[in-house]
Amino acid sequence: MRICEGIEIIDLALYLPKHKAVVIADSHIGYEEALQKKGVLVPMMQYKDILKRLEKIFSLVDVEQIIFNGDIKHEFGTISRQEWKETLDLLDFLQKHGKVVLIKGNHDTILGPLAMRKNLEIKDYVVLGDVFITHGHKIFEIPKGIKTVVISHEHPAVTLREGGRYEKFKCFLSGRYKKKKLVVIPSLLQVVEGTDVLKEEILSPYLEQNLNNFGIFIAEDNKVYEFGKLKNLK
Repeated sequence: MRICEGIEIIDLALYLPKHKAVVIADSHIGYEEALQKKGVLVPMMQYKDILKRLEKIFSLVDVEQIIFNGDIKHEFGTISRQEWKETLDLLDFLQKHGKVVLIKGNHDTILGPLAMRKNLEIKDYVVLGDVFITHGHKIFEIPKGIKTVVISHEHPAVTLREGGRYEKFKCFLSGRYKKKKLVVIPSLLQVVEGTDVLKEEILSPYLEQNLNNFGIFIAEDNKVYEFGKLKNLK
């Protein structure tokens, strides 16, 4: 499904056909090990689930480059054992499908040693034609000619109710930022759905505004569902 001009939703990724580019974000490799250190026992299953999602995405489109828009790993001040293994494995997997570009997220303070192992550069943002892609945890000056800003960081999700049942879903958001189109990508992190943008505190400075007119798109069961405006779900 097209979310805006020149950009399509493919599962939990964005696809820019003109550039044959896939944009993904927020896998937070190492999240389960971080929880286990805090005494929360969770199975280490999410890496396999992420690979399955990515295999499906890459099978659906023609890919030449993959933009990883921040927070590929979870720990701030160290590289855990799980992060060393799974992040390097993930980068190997991605490089088999196209040129990989890493954008620095707020959790990527010690991503350098991993990127160096794979000869990858870490950037603050990427420009593809008239699309500006950045993680979203800090504001960067947007170059002239940009029509669309793509961020992640927020891990957007919404909770839907049917009768007495509530269920949270990862979602894409589509709105405006300083007269530019703004698109927000959900996380690849499989352990939790994300931040309910209807109820929870907003994290990204790009979203410090009234979100009522932002559009909602949910990718579920191999389909994309458009749910109209956020204000209609309140």
